Amino acid sequence: MAEELYQHIRFRVEDRMARVTFARPPLNIFNIAMMGEVDRALTACMSMRDVVAVVFDSAEGSRSFSAGVSVEEHQPETIYRMLESFHNVFRTLEQLAKPVVAVVDGSALGGGCELVAACDIVVAASRAKFGQPEIKLGVFPPVAAVLLPRLVGERRARELLLTGEIFDAQEALRLGLVTHVVESDQLEAKLQEILARLRELSAPALEMTRRALDSARGRPFLEALERVEDIYLNELMKTEDAQEGVKAFMEKRKPDWRNR
Repeated sequence: MAEELYQHIRFRVEDRMARVTFARPPLNIFNIAMMGEVDRALTACMSMRDVVAVVFDSAEGSRSFSAGVSVEEHQPETIYRMLESFHNVFRTLEQLAKPVVAVVDGSALGGGCELVAACDIVVAASRAKFGQPEIKLGVFPPVAAVLLPRLVGERRARELLLTGEIFDAQEALRLGLVTHVVESDQLEAKLQEILARLRELSAPALEMTRRALDSARGRPFLEALERVEDIYLNELMKTEDAQEGVKAFMEKRKPDWRNR
């Protein structure tokens, strides 16, 4: 993608990893233009067959991963476009189906916290803060209303959304919103440790595993199992990598992934 497409984020792909860095410090407020750039970057990742993960992080000098969606764009003339731009990011993440990792230093509030909730793995600094304070403005967070009950349980999600409580990284870890908590100077090392494990794996296998998890979510067991079986038998097992993985195991060697 042309560099001029990105004024509010930095987007780069290296060593089988796509990195989307929020670059509107200090708070990385999501406005319509920035959300459009995030969506374009994620869309570009769809054609990158060997990319095993997408990483969200914030630029140096930021006090927030993101403090949320622009309040100024919650106006009658922009609210529809704003909400569509924000929700398009989540729609694209669902279609992309690659593992998504968030690296959170500082606060992740409002839309920033919603994006964290949509990620597969979240590494947070011990000083990070989380919350959905929208209720204090007389509104509610649509994505969080869907995702938070699945992640942290119905009762706690209701309390968080109805009170706008801000909570720390250890509470986020306890709730399951966050996967790892480290000191700020250890964030990159922890990220690279996670990416090193993902880089050893087949990109199609990772994508189909994420699709299976998404397909099963919220469905009765037998219906969920039927959908996951379909992905396994009719998609995964038709890939070269699935056949290579089984063959490599039988031959007691490291698999040579072709990412197809």
